[in-house]
Amino acid sequence: MPDHPRVALFVTCLVDLFRPAVGFAAVDLLEAAGCTVEVPAAQTCCGQPAFNSGDRATSEALARRLIEAFAGYDYVVAPSGSCAGMLRRHLPELFDGEPELRRRAEDLASRSYELVSFLVNVMGMERVAVRLDAVATYHDGCSGLRELGIKREPRRLLATVEGLKLVEMADGEVCCGFGGTFCVKYPAISTRMVSDKAAAIAATGAELVLAGDMGCLLNIAGRLKRTGSSVKARHVAEVLAGAVTTPAIGEA
Repeated sequence: MPDHPRVALFVTCLVDLFRPAVGFAAVDLLEAAGCTVEVPAAQTCCGQPAFNSGDRATSEALARRLIEAFAGYDYVVAPSGSCAGMLRRHLPELFDGEPELRRRAEDLASRSYELVSFLVNVMGMERVAVRLDAVATYHDGCSGLRELGIKREPRRLLATVEGLKLVEMADGEVCCGFGGTFCVKYPAISTRMVSDKAAAIAATGAELVLAGDMGCLLNIAGRLKRTGSSVKARHVAEVLAGAVTTPAIGEA
């Protein structure tokens, strides 16, 4: 690995449209770890919504653009387990009948990581130098946990945040009900799932819920607000970077 790896930040659609502060926090963390960070302007959606809906043509078209946009970088890092999972696990299978594109997709997959796992497992980050006096709980997003095996990494770095107490919720690994297009196709089931998640969060007594995926966070924050809960939602990158002066997710 180079001393100062050249990293392309994959911003993700939800971060770009709903929470740019997460992207800036990701840049701060990557630079603190010794990376040279760039944000390729040609990047697009990872194609996961189309892929999950069976729209292979759109998925392939987006994948071709991503392969070009992220060519030449040492690593591609996303503040999202679901987008990183799409790049690492599913992109290559779109090109089973095109050997050269399959090879390039596999190369991109091998260089693609979720943000916190990259900081811990690749860059060897052991601690952060920030403080936050709060009690928090952590939600494990499905894609990060099940596709990429991310569990200990966020907790390892959060344990080094001065003043932060992390309390585990019951059924922390259970889906929040977002699931990308799942919440659109099955709204009643999704609402029941996120209601159960909100109740589990409230039962911890935490004032803050953290996660590594904006989809989960938007879903959870929305339900917490509708139920009148005072629990705030933030992306884990914001806390690790000390970027907590902006309103919490879903707040004015």
